Amino acid sequence: MMPELINPVLTGFNPDPSIVAVGEDYYIATSTFEWFPGVQIHHSKDLVHWRLLTRVLDRVSQLDLRGCQHSGGVWAPCLTYADDQFWLVYTNVRSHGGPVTDSPHFLVTAPDIEGPWSEPVVLGANGFDPSLFHDKGGKKYLVNMQMGSVGAVGVEERFDGITIQEYCHDRKKLVGERIKIWEGTELGVTEGPHIYRKDGWYYLLTAEGGTAFNHAVSVARSRNLTGPYEADPDGPMLTSANRPDLNLKSAGHGDLFQSPDGSWFTVHLCHRPLQKRGVPETAWDQDKVAILGRETGIQRVAWPDGEFPRLADGGNAPSDIVPAPEGPLYPWEDALRDDFNGPVLNPHFQTLREPADESWLSLSRCPGSLSLKGRNSLFSRFDQSLVARRLQHFRAEAETGLVFSPTSPKQEAGLIAYYDRNNYHYLRMAGDGKGGCRVGVVSSDFSPGMERPLITVQNVCDLKPGAKIYLKMMNEHADLRFAWSLNGEEWNWIEQTFDSTNMGDWSSAISGFAGTFWGLCCQDMTGDGIWAEFDCFDYRIPVKETL
Repeated sequence: MMPELINPVLTGFNPDPSIVAVGEDYYIATSTFEWFPGVQIHHSKDLVHWRLLTRVLDRVSQLDLRGCQHSGGVWAPCLTYADDQFWLVYTNVRSHGGPVTDSPHFLVTAPDIEGPWSEPVVLGANGFDPSLFHDKGGKKYLVNMQMGSVGAVGVEERFDGITIQEYCHDRKKLVGERIKIWEGTELGVTEGPHIYRKDGWYYLLTAEGGTAFNHAVSVARSRNLTGPYEADPDGPMLTSANRPDLNLKSAGHGDLFQSPDGSWFTVHLCHRPLQKRGVPETAWDQDKVAILGRETGIQRVAWPDGEFPRLADGGNAPSDIVPAPEGPLYPWEDALRDDFNGPVLNPHFQTLREPADESWLSLSRCPGSLSLKGRNSLFSRFDQSLVARRLQHFRAEAETGLVFSPTSPKQEAGLIAYYDRNNYHYLRMAGDGKGGCRVGVVSSDFSPGMERPLITVQNVCDLKPGAKIYLKMMNEHADLRFAWSLNGEEWNWIEQTFDSTNMGDWSSAISGFAGTFWGLCCQDMTGDGIWAEFDCFDYRIPVKETL
Protein backbone atom coordinates (compact mmCIF):
# COMPACT_ATOMS: atom_id res chain seq x y z
CA MET A 1 0.00 0.00 0.00
CA MET A 2 1.40 3.39 -1.00
CA PRO A 3 2.11 5.58 2.05
CA GLU A 4 0.29 8.87 2.42
CA LEU A 5 1.42 12.28 3.58
CA ILE A 6 -0.97 14.45 5.56
CA ASN A 7 -1.02 18.19 4.92
CA PRO A 8 0.33 20.43 6.14
CA VAL A 9 3.58 18.48 6.45
CA LEU A 10 5.20 21.39 8.35
CA THR A 11 2.66 22.63 10.87
CA GLY A 12 2.82 26.00 12.55
CA PHE A 13 4.65 29.05 11.24
CA ASN A 14 6.64 27.62 8.28
CA PRO A 15 5.87 29.83 5.27
CA ASP A 16 7.30 30.36 1.77
CA PRO A 17 8.75 26.86 1.31
CA SER A 18 11.67 26.20 -1.02
CA ILE A 19 12.73 22.59 -1.48
CA VAL A 20 15.71 20.70 -2.86
CA ALA A 21 16.13 16.96 -3.33
CA VAL A 22 19.68 15.65 -2.99
CA GLY A 23 19.93 11.91 -3.49
CA GLU A 24 17.31 10.38 -1.22
CA ASP A 25 17.14 13.41 1.07
CA TYR A 26 14.68 16.30 0.90
CA TYR A 27 15.35 19.69 2.48
CA ILE A 28 12.79 22.49 2.88
CA ALA A 29 13.82 26.06 3.71
CA THR A 30 11.18 28.40 5.17
CA SER A 31 10.97 32.06 6.17
CA THR A 32 11.71 33.12 9.75
CA PHE A 33 11.12 36.92 9.59
CA GLU A 34 12.32 38.60 12.83
CA TRP A 35 13.18 35.36 14.65
CA PHE A 36 16.80 34.29 15.13
CA PRO A 37 18.60 32.17 13.90
CA GLY A 38 17.27 32.70 10.39
CA VAL A 39 15.88 30.24 7.79
CA GLN A 40 14.61 26.92 9.10
CA ILE A 41 15.71 23.74 7.32
CA HIS A 42 13.51 20.66 7.66
CA HIS A 43 14.72 17.25 6.49
CA SER A 44 12.88 14.16 5.26
CA LYS A 45 13.66 10.90 3.49
CA ASP A 46 10.07 9.96 2.61
CA LEU A 47 8.09 13.26 2.33
CA VAL A 48 5.86 11.94 5.13
CA HIS A 49 8.02 12.48 8.21
CA TRP A 50 9.98 15.69 8.74
CA ARG A 51 12.43 16.91 11.36
CA LEU A 52 13.78 20.36 12.13
CA LEU A 53 17.43 19.87 11.18
CA THR A 54 19.14 23.24 11.41
CA ARG A 55 18.90 26.98 10.82
CA VAL A 56 21.27 28.56 8.34
CA LEU A 57 21.81 32.16 9.44
CA ASP A 58 23.32 31.84 12.90
CA ARG A 59 25.43 34.98 13.26
CA VAL A 60 24.86 38.71 12.96
CA SER A 61 27.26 39.03 10.02
CA GLN A 62 24.80 36.90 8.03
CA LEU A 63 21.61 38.36 9.47
CA ASP A 64 21.39 41.68 11.31
CA LEU A 65 17.85 42.07 12.69
CA ARG A 66 18.44 44.88 15.19
CA GLY A 67 15.39 47.13 15.24
CA CYS A 68 13.54 44.86 12.81
CA GLN A 69 9.80 45.53 12.75
CA HIS A 70 7.32 42.72 13.11
CA SER A 71 7.21 40.53 9.98
CA GLY A 72 10.34 42.16 8.58
CA GLY A 73 13.61 40.25 8.40
CA VAL A 74 13.91 37.03 6.38
CA TRP A 75 11.37 36.74 3.56
CA ALA A 76 11.09 33.75 1.19
CA PRO A 77 14.54 32.13 1.08
CA CYS A 78 15.43 29.91 -1.89
CA LEU A 79 17.48 26.74 -1.36
CA THR A 80 19.22 25.02 -4.30
CA TYR A 81 21.98 22.46 -4.83
CA ALA A 82 24.58 22.69 -7.61
CA ASP A 83 28.33 22.25 -8.08
CA ASP A 84 28.50 19.95 -5.04
CA GLN A 85 27.27 22.57 -2.62
CA PHE A 86 24.11 24.16 -1.23
CA TRP A 87 23.12 27.70 -2.19
CA LEU A 88 20.73 29.89 -0.22
CA VAL A 89 19.52 33.32 -1.29
CA TYR A 90 17.37 35.40 1.02
CA THR A 91 16.11 38.90 1.71
CA ASN A 92 16.49 40.83 4.96
CA VAL A 93 13.53 43.23 4.84
CA ARG A 94 14.50 46.26 6.90
CA SER A 95 11.36 48.28 6.26
CA HIS A 96 7.95 47.51 4.82
CA GLY A 97 4.43 48.87 4.94
CA GLY A 98 5.53 52.43 4.19
CA PRO A 99 6.05 54.35 0.95
CA VAL A 100 9.17 52.29 0.09
CA THR A 101 10.65 48.93 1.07
CA ASP A 102 14.30 48.33 1.97
CA SER A 103 15.06 44.72 1.06
CA PRO A 104 18.69 43.76 0.39
CA HIS A 105 19.38 40.28 -1.04
CA PHE A 106 22.15 37.98 0.15
CA LEU A 107 23.71 34.66 -0.88
CA VAL A 108 25.40 32.09 1.36
CA THR A 109 26.81 28.68 0.42
CA ALA A 110 27.85 25.50 2.23
CA PRO A 111 29.29 22.10 1.31
CA ASP A 112 26.88 20.45 3.77
CA ILE A 113 23.31 21.40 4.66
CA GLU A 114 24.32 21.73 8.32
CA GLY A 115 27.15 24.09 7.44
CA PRO A 116 29.42 25.76 7.93
CA TRP A 117 27.68 28.41 5.84
CA SER A 118 29.73 31.18 4.24
CA GLU A 119 29.73 34.87 4.90
CA PRO A 120 27.04 36.53 2.75
CA VAL A 121 27.46 38.01 -0.70
CA VAL A 122 25.28 41.11 -1.25
CA LEU A 123 23.10 40.87 -4.36
CA GLY A 124 21.39 44.24 -4.55
CA ALA A 125 17.96 45.17 -3.21
CA ASN A 126 15.64 45.05 -6.19
CA GLY A 127 12.43 43.85 -4.55
CA PHE A 128 12.20 40.58 -2.64
CA ASP A 129 11.68 36.80 -2.97
CA PRO A 130 15.00 36.12 -4.76
CA SER A 131 15.77 32.71 -6.20
CA LEU A 132 18.89 31.35 -7.88
CA PHE A 133 18.56 29.49 -11.17
CA HIS A 134 21.44 27.22 -12.25
CA ASP A 135 21.33 26.96 -16.05
CA LYS A 136 23.17 24.66 -18.42
CA GLY A 137 26.85 25.43 -18.84
CA GLY A 138 27.14 26.49 -15.20
CA LYS A 139 25.64 29.95 -15.62
CA LYS A 140 23.63 31.29 -12.68
CA TYR A 141 20.88 33.87 -12.53
CA LEU A 142 19.18 35.81 -9.76
CA VAL A 143 15.42 35.95 -10.26
CA ASN A 144 13.13 38.07 -8.07
CA MET A 145 10.04 40.23 -7.99
CA GLN A 146 10.78 43.89 -8.60
CA MET A 147 9.45 46.72 -6.46
CA GLY A 148 8.20 49.60 -8.55
CA SER A 149 9.18 53.24 -8.30
CA VAL A 150 7.34 55.73 -6.13
CA GLY A 151 4.20 56.85 -7.91
CA ALA A 152 2.72 60.31 -8.34
CA VAL A 153 0.83 60.05 -5.05
CA GLY A 154 3.99 59.06 -3.19
CA VAL A 155 3.12 55.38 -2.86
CA GLU A 156 5.40 52.73 -4.28
CA GLU A 157 4.01 50.47 -6.99
CA ARG A 158 4.59 47.35 -4.98
CA PHE A 159 4.71 44.64 -7.63
CA ASP A 160 6.40 45.48 -10.91
CA GLY A 161 6.97 42.07 -12.46
CA ILE A 162 9.75 39.48 -12.35
CA THR A 163 13.35 40.31 -13.27
CA ILE A 164 16.43 38.23 -14.01
CA GLN A 165 20.15 39.06 -13.93
CA GLU A 166 23.24 36.91 -14.31
CA TYR A 167 25.32 36.19 -11.22
CA CYS A 168 29.09 35.57 -11.47
CA HIS A 169 30.17 33.51 -8.48
CA ASP A 170 33.89 33.93 -9.26
CA ARG A 171 33.48 37.70 -8.96
CA LYS A 172 30.72 37.38 -6.35
CA LYS A 173 28.54 39.97 -8.02
CA LEU A 174 25.67 40.44 -10.41
CA VAL A 175 26.75 41.15 -13.98
CA GLY A 176 25.06 42.24 -17.17
CA GLU A 177 21.65 43.77 -17.62
CA ARG A 178 18.70 43.29 -15.30
CA ILE A 179 15.79 42.24 -17.54
CA LYS A 180 12.10 42.16 -16.75
CA ILE A 181 10.82 38.82 -18.05
CA TRP A 182 7.24 38.64 -16.80
CA GLU A 183 4.50 41.06 -15.80
CA GLY A 184 2.30 38.37 -14.25
CA THR A 185 -1.30 37.43 -14.95
CA GLU A 186 -4.49 39.32 -14.12
CA LEU A 187 -4.30 37.88 -10.58
CA GLY A 188 -1.57 40.43 -9.84
CA VAL A 189 0.75 40.63 -6.80
CA THR A 190 3.27 38.53 -8.75
CA GLU A 191 6.13 37.33 -6.52
CA GLY A 192 7.98 34.20 -5.34
CA PRO A 193 9.55 33.26 -8.71
CA HIS A 194 11.37 30.01 -9.52
CA ILE A 195 12.69 28.90 -12.93
CA TYR A 196 13.04 25.29 -14.13
CA ARG A 197 14.43 23.91 -17.40
CA LYS A 198 12.60 20.90 -18.87
CA ASP A 199 11.99 19.46 -22.36
CA GLY A 200 13.52 22.45 -24.13
CA TRP A 201 11.38 24.94 -22.20
CA TYR A 202 12.04 27.37 -19.37
CA TYR A 203 9.16 27.25 -16.89
CA LEU A 204 8.57 30.23 -14.60
CA LEU A 205 6.56 29.51 -11.48
CA THR A 206 5.29 32.46 -9.43
CA ALA A 207 3.07 33.22 -6.47
CA GLU A 208 0.16 35.53 -7.28
CA GLY A 209 -3.00 36.98 -5.77
CA GLY A 210 -1.45 38.04 -2.46
CA THR A 211 -0.61 35.77 0.45
CA ALA A 212 -4.17 35.75 1.85
CA PHE A 213 -7.26 33.93 0.58
CA ASN A 214 -6.74 34.68 -3.14
CA HIS A 215 -3.21 33.25 -3.12
CA ALA A 216 -2.20 31.08 -6.08
CA VAL A 217 0.62 29.40 -7.97
CA SER A 218 0.83 30.46 -11.62
CA VAL A 219 3.08 28.99 -14.31
CA ALA A 220 4.39 30.49 -17.57
CA ARG A 221 6.94 29.19 -20.05
CA SER A 222 9.30 30.26 -22.81
CA ARG A 223 11.83 28.73 -25.18
CA ASN A 224 14.25 31.48 -24.09
CA LEU A 225 15.38 32.23 -20.56
CA THR A 226 14.62 35.93 -20.90
CA GLY A 227 11.22 35.39 -22.53
CA PRO A 228 8.72 36.18 -23.76
CA TYR A 229 6.80 33.93 -21.35
CA GLU A 230 3.36 32.48 -22.09
CA ALA A 231 0.99 31.80 -19.17
CA ASP A 232 -0.71 28.44 -18.74
CA PRO A 233 -4.06 28.91 -20.53
CA ASP A 234 -5.79 26.85 -17.80
CA GLY A 235 -5.00 29.49 -15.18
CA PRO A 236 -3.26 28.95 -11.84
CA MET A 237 -1.81 25.52 -11.13
CA LEU A 238 -2.81 25.73 -7.46
CA THR A 239 -5.22 27.91 -5.48
CA SER A 240 -7.81 27.78 -2.70
CA ALA A 241 -9.58 30.95 -3.83
CA ASN A 242 -13.40 30.90 -3.65
CA ARG A 243 -13.41 27.43 -2.09
CA PRO A 244 -14.85 27.74 1.44
CA ASP A 245 -15.11 23.93 1.59
CA LEU A 246 -11.34 23.44 1.61
CA ASN A 247 -9.37 22.81 4.78
CA LEU A 248 -6.16 24.26 3.31
CA LYS A 249 -6.68 27.94 2.56
CA SER A 250 -4.35 30.45 0.88
CA ALA A 251 -2.56 27.78 -1.17
CA GLY A 252 0.25 29.43 -3.11
CA HIS A 253 3.96 30.29 -3.17
CA GLY A 254 5.16 26.93 -4.48
CA ASP A 255 8.34 25.20 -5.60
CA LEU A 256 8.46 22.15 -7.90
CA PHE A 257 10.69 19.14 -7.28
CA GLN A 258 11.16 15.54 -8.41
CA SER A 259 11.50 12.46 -6.21
CA PRO A 260 14.05 9.69 -6.94
CA ASP A 261 11.31 7.54 -8.52
CA GLY A 262 10.66 10.28 -11.09
CA SER A 263 7.42 11.61 -9.57
CA TRP A 264 6.85 15.36 -9.54
CA PHE A 265 5.56 17.30 -6.53
CA THR A 266 5.19 20.87 -5.36
CA VAL A 267 5.63 22.30 -1.89
CA HIS A 268 3.37 25.25 -1.17
CA LEU A 269 2.26 27.69 1.48
CA CYS A 270 -1.16 27.28 3.12
CA HIS A 271 -3.31 28.43 6.05
CA ARG A 272 -5.73 26.61 8.35
CA PRO A 273 -7.67 29.56 9.76
CA LEU A 274 -10.04 29.44 12.72
CA GLN A 275 -13.29 31.29 13.15
CA LYS A 276 -12.70 34.46 15.14
CA ARG A 277 -13.73 34.02 18.75
CA GLY A 278 -17.04 35.71 19.45
CA VAL A 279 -17.89 36.09 15.74
CA PRO A 280 -20.81 33.97 14.41
CA GLU A 281 -19.74 31.16 12.08
CA THR A 282 -19.93 32.13 8.42
CA ALA A 283 -18.54 30.83 5.14
CA TRP A 284 -16.60 34.04 4.67
CA ASP A 285 -12.85 33.76 5.03
CA GLN A 286 -12.66 37.35 6.27
CA ASP A 287 -14.09 36.19 9.62
CA LYS A 288 -11.20 33.81 10.27
CA VAL A 289 -7.71 34.04 11.81
CA ALA A 290 -4.72 31.73 11.27
CA ILE A 291 -3.23 31.44 14.77
CA LEU A 292 -0.62 28.91 13.59
CA GLY A 293 0.47 31.20 10.77
CA ARG A 294 1.28 30.07 7.25
CA GLU A 295 2.26 26.41 6.96
CA THR A 296 3.78 24.12 4.33
CA GLY A 297 1.91 21.51 2.28
CA ILE A 298 2.88 19.14 -0.55
CA GLN A 299 0.87 18.14 -3.64
CA ARG A 300 1.51 15.62 -6.40
CA VAL A 301 2.09 17.10 -9.87
CA ALA A 302 1.66 15.61 -13.33
CA TRP A 303 4.21 17.04 -15.76
CA PRO A 304 4.15 15.25 -19.14
CA ASP A 305 6.93 16.07 -21.61
CA GLY A 306 6.31 19.38 -23.34
CA GLU A 307 3.26 20.23 -21.22
CA PHE A 308 2.53 22.60 -18.35
CA PRO A 309 2.76 21.11 -14.84
CA ARG A 310 -0.63 20.57 -13.22
CA LEU A 311 -1.92 18.87 -10.08
CA ALA A 312 -1.97 15.10 -10.55
CA ASP A 313 -5.56 14.71 -9.31
CA GLY A 314 -6.91 17.28 -11.75
CA GLY A 315 -8.24 20.75 -10.94
CA ASN A 316 -6.14 23.15 -8.93
CA ALA A 317 -7.33 22.73 -5.33
CA PRO A 318 -4.95 21.47 -2.62
CA SER A 319 -5.61 18.06 -1.08
CA ASP A 320 -5.35 17.21 2.61
CA ILE A 321 -3.99 13.70 1.95
CA VAL A 322 -1.53 12.95 -0.86
CA PRO A 323 0.12 9.67 -1.95
CA ALA A 324 3.80 9.69 -1.01
CA PRO A 325 6.58 8.17 -3.11
CA GLU A 326 6.98 4.43 -2.85
CA GLY A 327 9.67 3.25 -0.49
CA PRO A 328 10.47 2.78 3.20
CA LEU A 329 9.31 5.25 5.82
CA TYR A 330 11.73 7.13 8.08
CA PRO A 331 10.00 8.50 11.19
CA TRP A 332 11.93 10.86 13.48
CA GLU A 333 11.92 11.41 17.22
CA ASP A 334 10.96 14.94 18.28
CA ALA A 335 11.97 16.14 21.74
CA LEU A 336 9.20 18.50 22.84
CA ARG A 337 10.40 18.95 26.44
CA ASP A 338 13.58 20.77 27.46
CA ASP A 339 14.80 20.32 31.06
CA PHE A 340 17.71 22.69 30.43
CA ASN A 341 20.28 20.11 31.51
CA GLY A 342 22.45 20.34 28.40
CA PRO A 343 24.77 22.97 26.93
CA VAL A 344 22.31 24.03 24.18
CA LEU A 345 18.61 24.77 23.91
CA ASN A 346 16.02 22.53 22.31
CA PRO A 347 16.29 23.14 18.54
CA HIS A 348 12.72 24.39 18.35
CA PHE A 349 13.63 27.53 20.32
CA GLN A 350 14.36 30.88 18.72
CA THR A 351 14.98 34.37 20.03
CA LEU A 352 13.81 37.77 18.84
CA ARG A 353 16.09 39.77 16.51
CA GLU A 354 19.41 38.70 18.06
CA PRO A 355 21.38 35.56 18.87
CA ALA A 356 21.19 34.16 22.38
CA ASP A 357 24.07 35.44 24.48
CA GLU A 358 25.39 34.35 27.88
CA SER A 359 24.99 37.92 29.10
CA TRP A 360 21.19 37.52 29.14
CA LEU A 361 20.41 33.84 28.45
CA SER A 362 22.38 31.23 30.36
CA LEU A 363 22.25 27.46 30.81
CA SER A 364 25.26 27.48 33.13
CA ARG A 365 24.44 30.25 35.63
CA CYS A 366 22.07 27.93 37.51
CA PRO A 367 22.66 24.34 36.31
CA GLY A 368 19.46 22.55 35.39
CA SER A 369 17.68 25.81 34.69
CA LEU A 370 17.36 28.41 31.96
CA SER A 371 18.35 31.81 33.34
CA LEU A 372 16.94 34.91 31.66
CA LYS A 373 18.09 38.41 32.55
CA GLY A 374 15.37 41.04 32.48
CA ARG A 375 15.86 43.65 29.80
CA ASN A 376 13.45 45.71 27.66
CA SER A 377 9.66 45.63 27.75
CA LEU A 378 7.69 43.42 25.39
CA PHE A 379 6.91 46.48 23.29
CA SER A 380 10.56 47.11 22.45
CA ARG A 381 12.27 46.10 19.19
CA PHE A 382 15.57 45.74 21.04
CA ASP A 383 17.03 43.64 23.86
CA GLN A 384 14.17 41.18 24.27
CA SER A 385 14.86 38.45 26.81
CA LEU A 386 12.38 36.10 25.19
CA VAL A 387 12.97 32.53 23.99
CA ALA A 388 10.11 30.71 22.33
CA ARG A 389 9.00 27.94 19.97
CA ARG A 390 6.23 27.77 17.39
CA LEU A 391 2.73 26.77 18.40
CA GLN A 392 2.25 23.90 15.93
CA HIS A 393 -1.04 22.40 17.09
CA PHE A 394 -4.54 23.70 17.73
CA ARG A 395 -4.61 21.65 20.94
CA ALA A 396 -1.46 21.98 23.02
CA GLU A 397 -0.17 22.57 26.54
CA ALA A 398 3.00 24.14 27.93
CA GLU A 399 4.36 24.14 31.47
CA THR A 400 7.31 25.58 33.38
CA GLY A 401 8.53 26.17 36.92
CA LEU A 402 9.75 29.66 37.82
CA VAL A 403 11.89 31.10 40.61
CA PHE A 404 11.94 34.91 40.56
CA SER A 405 12.46 37.67 43.13
CA PRO A 406 11.16 40.95 41.68
CA THR A 407 11.26 44.11 43.77
CA SER A 408 9.31 46.33 41.39
CA PRO A 409 6.14 46.12 39.27
CA LYS A 410 8.47 46.86 36.34
CA GLN A 411 10.16 43.47 36.81
CA GLU A 412 8.25 40.55 35.27
CA ALA A 413 8.88 36.96 34.20
CA GLY A 414 6.73 34.07 33.07
CA LEU A 415 5.09 32.02 30.35
CA ILE A 416 3.90 33.77 27.19
CA ALA A 417 1.80 33.16 24.07
CA TYR A 418 3.24 35.72 21.66
CA TYR A 419 2.48 36.92 18.14
CA ASP A 420 4.13 40.34 18.12
CA ARG A 421 4.82 43.21 20.50
CA ASN A 422 1.18 44.30 20.24
CA ASN A 423 -0.56 40.92 20.49
CA TYR A 424 0.13 38.46 23.28
CA HIS A 425 -1.14 36.79 26.47
CA TYR A 426 1.37 36.61 29.30
CA LEU A 427 1.08 34.63 32.57
CA ARG A 428 3.68 36.36 34.68
CA MET A 429 5.03 37.04 38.16
CA ALA A 430 5.79 40.70 38.96
CA GLY A 431 6.69 42.76 41.99
CA ASP A 432 3.79 44.49 43.74
CA GLY A 433 5.84 47.47 44.90
CA LYS A 434 5.30 46.53 48.55
CA GLY A 435 7.88 43.80 49.01
CA GLY A 436 5.69 41.02 47.61
CA CYS A 437 4.77 39.53 44.22
CA ARG A 438 1.66 39.19 42.15
CA VAL A 439 0.84 36.49 39.65
CA GLY A 440 -1.58 37.16 36.83
CA VAL A 441 -2.16 37.56 33.11
CA VAL A 442 -1.27 40.56 30.98
CA SER A 443 -3.00 40.66 27.59
CA SER A 444 -2.29 42.98 24.68
CA ASP A 445 -4.78 43.08 21.82
CA PHE A 446 -4.27 45.29 18.77
CA SER A 447 -7.05 43.90 16.61
CA PRO A 448 -8.06 45.55 13.32
CA GLY A 449 -10.10 48.67 13.99
CA MET A 450 -8.34 49.54 17.24
CA GLU A 451 -6.43 52.81 17.42
CA ARG A 452 -3.88 51.41 19.87
CA PRO A 453 -3.25 48.14 21.72
CA LEU A 454 -5.73 47.33 24.47
CA ILE A 455 -3.75 46.22 27.52
CA THR A 456 -5.54 44.35 30.31
CA VAL A 457 -4.06 43.02 33.57
CA GLN A 458 -5.67 40.38 35.77
CA ASN A 459 -3.83 39.52 39.01
CA VAL A 460 -4.93 36.25 40.59
CA CYS A 461 -2.72 35.60 43.61
CA ASP A 462 0.01 37.03 45.83
CA LEU A 463 3.33 35.33 46.44
CA LYS A 464 6.57 35.85 48.34
CA PRO A 465 9.63 36.74 46.24
CA GLY A 466 11.87 33.73 45.58
CA ALA A 467 9.10 31.18 46.02
CA LYS A 468 8.84 28.65 43.21
CA ILE A 469 5.67 28.77 41.17
CA TYR A 470 4.54 26.50 38.35
CA LEU A 471 2.85 28.03 35.31
CA LYS A 472 0.77 26.32 32.63
CA MET A 473 -1.18 27.29 29.53
CA MET A 474 -3.50 25.21 27.38
CA ASN A 475 -4.89 26.02 23.96
CA GLU A 476 -8.08 24.54 22.50
CA HIS A 477 -8.47 26.10 19.07
CA ALA A 478 -9.64 29.68 19.75
CA ASP A 479 -9.61 29.30 23.55
CA LEU A 480 -6.52 29.85 25.68
CA ARG A 481 -6.44 29.12 29.41
CA PHE A 482 -3.82 29.62 32.14
CA ALA A 483 -3.15 27.94 35.47
CA TRP A 484 -0.71 28.23 38.37
CA SER A 485 0.44 25.89 41.11
CA LEU A 486 2.69 25.96 44.17
CA ASN A 487 3.60 22.27 43.95
CA GLY A 488 3.25 21.37 40.25
CA GLU A 489 0.42 18.94 40.99
CA GLU A 490 -2.60 20.89 42.23
CA TRP A 491 -3.49 23.47 39.61
CA ASN A 492 -5.50 26.65 40.02
CA TRP A 493 -7.11 27.50 36.71
CA ILE A 494 -7.74 31.16 36.01
CA GLU A 495 -11.45 31.54 35.46
CA GLN A 496 -11.24 33.70 32.34
CA THR A 497 -10.77 32.05 28.94
CA PHE A 498 -8.57 34.17 26.70
CA ASP A 499 -8.89 34.70 22.95
CA SER A 500 -6.12 33.04 20.96
CA THR A 501 -7.47 34.55 17.72
CA ASN A 502 -5.90 37.90 18.56
CA MET A 503 -2.62 36.19 17.58
CA GLY A 504 -2.13 35.22 13.95
CA ASP A 505 -2.59 36.37 10.38
CA TRP A 506 -5.38 38.98 10.03
CA SER A 507 -5.61 39.36 13.81
CA SER A 508 -3.58 42.52 14.15
CA ALA A 509 -4.06 46.11 13.03
CA ILE A 510 -0.44 45.88 11.87
CA SER A 511 0.29 43.65 8.87
CA GLY A 512 1.72 40.32 9.99
CA PHE A 513 3.08 37.22 8.29
CA ALA A 514 4.22 35.11 11.25
CA GLY A 515 2.42 32.84 13.73
CA THR A 516 1.94 32.27 17.44
CA PHE A 517 4.98 31.40 19.56
CA TRP A 518 4.94 29.95 23.09
CA GLY A 519 7.85 30.60 25.36
CA LEU A 520 9.58 32.13 28.37
CA CYS A 521 10.56 35.72 28.98
CA CYS A 522 11.77 38.24 31.54
CA GLN A 523 11.58 42.04 31.63
CA ASP A 524 13.23 44.60 33.89
CA MET A 525 12.34 48.16 32.98
CA THR A 526 14.23 49.47 36.04
CA GLY A 527 17.52 48.62 34.33
CA ASP A 528 18.75 46.65 37.36
CA GLY A 529 19.06 43.46 35.32
CA ILE A 530 17.23 40.98 37.56
CA TRP A 531 17.39 37.28 36.62
CA ALA A 532 14.63 34.67 36.41
CA GLU A 533 15.21 30.90 36.62
CA PHE A 534 13.03 28.43 34.67
CA ASP A 535 13.32 24.69 35.42
CA CYS A 536 11.91 23.38 32.13
CA PHE A 537 9.75 24.07 29.13
CA ASP A 538 7.38 21.18 28.47
CA TYR A 539 5.36 21.43 25.24
CA ARG A 540 2.72 18.71 25.06
CA ILE A 541 0.13 17.56 22.54
CA PRO A 542 -2.70 16.07 24.61
CA VAL A 543 -4.70 14.63 21.71
CA LYS A 544 -4.12 13.84 18.05
CA GLU A 545 -5.47 16.59 15.85
CA THR A 546 -8.09 16.05 13.19
CA LEU A 547 -8.34 19.63 11.87
